[in-house]
Amino acid sequence: MDYPLLNTFWTIMWVFLWILWFMLLFRIIGDIFRDDGMSGWGKAGWTAFVVLLPFLGCFVYLIARGKDMGMREMQRARSNEREFQEYIRAAATANEQPGAGHADQLAKLAELKDRGDISPEEYARAKEKVLSG
Repeated sequence: MDYPLLNTFWTIMWVFLWILWFMLLFRIIGDIFRDDGMSGWGKAGWTAFVVLLPFLGCFVYLIARGKDMGMREMQRARSNEREFQEYIRAAATANEQPGAGHADQLAKLAELKDRGDISPEEYARAKEKVLSG
Protein backbone atom coordinates (compact mmCIF):
# COMPACT_ATOMS: atom_id res chain seq x y z
CA MET A 1 0.00 0.00 0.00
CA ASP A 2 2.98 2.27 -0.43
CA TYR A 3 2.12 3.20 -4.02
CA PRO A 4 0.74 6.76 -4.21
CA LEU A 5 -2.29 7.58 -6.32
CA LEU A 6 -0.33 9.83 -8.66
CA ASN A 7 2.07 6.99 -9.47
CA THR A 8 -0.93 4.79 -10.27
CA PHE A 9 -2.18 7.37 -12.75
CA TRP A 10 1.29 7.64 -14.34
CA THR A 11 1.51 3.85 -14.64
CA ILE A 12 -1.91 3.67 -16.27
CA MET A 13 -0.94 6.43 -18.70
CA TRP A 14 2.30 4.68 -19.69
CA VAL A 15 0.51 1.35 -20.20
CA PHE A 16 -2.10 3.11 -22.34
CA LEU A 17 0.60 4.81 -24.42
CA TRP A 18 2.46 1.49 -24.80
CA ILE A 19 -0.71 -0.21 -26.13
CA LEU A 20 -1.39 2.78 -28.41
CA TRP A 21 2.16 2.55 -29.76
CA PHE A 22 1.76 -1.14 -30.63
CA MET A 23 -1.57 -0.47 -32.33
CA LEU A 24 0.08 2.21 -34.47
CA LEU A 25 3.01 -0.07 -35.26
CA PHE A 26 0.74 -2.93 -36.36
CA ARG A 27 -1.41 -0.59 -38.43
CA ILE A 28 1.64 0.75 -40.27
CA ILE A 29 3.05 -2.71 -40.90
CA GLY A 30 -0.37 -3.87 -42.11
CA ASP A 31 -0.59 -0.90 -44.47
CA ILE A 32 2.87 -1.66 -45.83
CA PHE A 33 1.91 -5.22 -46.74
CA ARG A 34 -1.56 -4.35 -48.09
CA ASP A 35 -0.30 -1.67 -50.47
CA ASP A 36 -0.45 -3.19 -53.96
CA GLY A 37 1.34 -0.24 -55.53
CA MET A 38 4.54 -0.78 -53.55
CA SER A 39 7.23 -3.13 -54.82
CA GLY A 40 8.64 -5.97 -52.78
CA TRP A 41 11.86 -4.08 -52.18
CA GLY A 42 9.91 -1.06 -51.00
CA LYS A 43 7.94 -3.20 -48.59
CA ALA A 44 11.13 -4.82 -47.30
CA GLY A 45 12.80 -1.43 -46.87
CA TRP A 46 9.91 0.19 -45.02
CA THR A 47 9.46 -2.89 -42.82
CA ALA A 48 13.17 -2.93 -41.91
CA PHE A 49 13.08 0.81 -41.20
CA VAL A 50 9.98 0.51 -39.01
CA VAL A 51 11.28 -2.56 -37.13
CA LEU A 52 14.91 -1.49 -36.64
CA LEU A 53 14.19 2.17 -35.80
CA PRO A 54 10.57 2.02 -34.66
CA PHE A 55 10.00 5.58 -33.45
CA LEU A 56 11.78 7.28 -36.32
CA GLY A 57 10.46 4.75 -38.86
CA CYS A 58 6.83 5.20 -37.82
CA PHE A 59 7.05 8.99 -37.78
CA VAL A 60 8.74 9.12 -41.19
CA TYR A 61 6.20 6.65 -42.61
CA LEU A 62 3.28 8.70 -41.29
CA ILE A 63 4.76 11.91 -42.70
CA ALA A 64 5.63 10.40 -46.09
CA ARG A 65 2.66 8.09 -46.66
CA GLY A 66 0.07 9.03 -44.02
CA LYS A 67 -2.38 10.71 -46.41
CA ASP A 68 -2.25 7.82 -48.86
CA MET A 69 -2.70 5.42 -45.95
CA GLY A 70 -6.17 6.82 -45.27
CA MET A 71 -7.08 6.84 -48.96
CA ARG A 72 -6.05 3.18 -49.34
CA GLU A 73 -8.17 2.27 -46.32
CA MET A 74 -11.20 4.04 -47.82
CA GLN A 75 -10.70 2.31 -51.19
CA ARG A 76 -10.43 -1.05 -49.43
CA ALA A 77 -13.62 -0.37 -47.46
CA ARG A 78 -15.49 0.68 -50.63
CA SER A 79 -14.27 -2.40 -52.45
CA ASN A 80 -15.39 -4.67 -49.61
CA GLU A 81 -18.80 -2.98 -49.48
CA ARG A 82 -19.22 -3.29 -53.27
CA GLU A 83 -18.33 -7.00 -53.17
CA PHE A 84 -20.74 -7.53 -50.27
CA GLN A 85 -23.57 -5.77 -52.14
CA GLU A 86 -22.89 -7.85 -55.27
CA TYR A 87 -22.99 -11.03 -53.17
CA ILE A 88 -26.32 -10.01 -51.60
CA ARG A 89 -27.75 -9.14 -55.02
CA ALA A 90 -26.62 -12.49 -56.46
CA ALA A 91 -28.04 -14.41 -53.50
CA ALA A 92 -31.35 -12.54 -53.70
CA THR A 93 -31.79 -13.07 -57.43
CA ALA A 94 -30.81 -16.76 -57.26
CA ASN A 95 -34.36 -17.58 -56.14
CA GLU A 96 -35.84 -15.72 -59.10
CA GLN A 97 -33.93 -17.71 -61.70
CA PRO A 98 -35.54 -20.73 -63.34
CA GLY A 99 -34.74 -23.96 -61.59
CA ALA A 100 -34.04 -22.12 -58.36
CA GLY A 101 -36.29 -24.31 -56.27
CA HIS A 102 -39.06 -26.83 -56.90
CA ALA A 103 -41.12 -25.51 -54.01
CA ASP A 104 -41.08 -21.96 -55.40
CA GLN A 105 -42.05 -23.13 -58.88
CA LEU A 106 -44.85 -25.33 -57.54
CA ALA A 107 -46.17 -22.43 -55.46
CA LYS A 108 -46.22 -20.22 -58.55
CA LEU A 109 -48.03 -22.90 -60.53
CA ALA A 110 -50.62 -23.33 -57.77
CA GLU A 111 -51.17 -19.60 -57.70
CA LEU A 112 -51.68 -19.52 -61.48
CA LYS A 113 -54.16 -22.40 -61.24
CA ASP A 114 -56.06 -20.74 -58.37
CA ARG A 115 -56.37 -17.51 -60.32
CA GLY A 116 -57.65 -19.42 -63.32
CA ASP A 117 -54.76 -18.47 -65.59
CA ILE A 118 -54.05 -22.14 -66.36
CA SER A 119 -56.35 -25.13 -66.51
CA PRO A 120 -56.02 -28.14 -64.15
CA GLU A 121 -54.60 -30.20 -67.04
CA GLU A 122 -51.94 -27.58 -67.75
CA TYR A 123 -51.19 -27.44 -64.04
CA ALA A 124 -50.74 -31.24 -63.90
CA ARG A 125 -48.39 -31.22 -66.92
CA ALA A 126 -46.34 -28.32 -65.55
CA LYS A 127 -46.19 -29.98 -62.13
CA GLU A 128 -44.88 -33.20 -63.67
CA LYS A 129 -42.32 -31.22 -65.63
CA VAL A 130 -41.10 -29.42 -62.51
CA LEU A 131 -40.91 -32.61 -60.44
CA SER A 132 -39.13 -34.57 -63.18
CA GLY A 133 -36.65 -31.90 -64.15
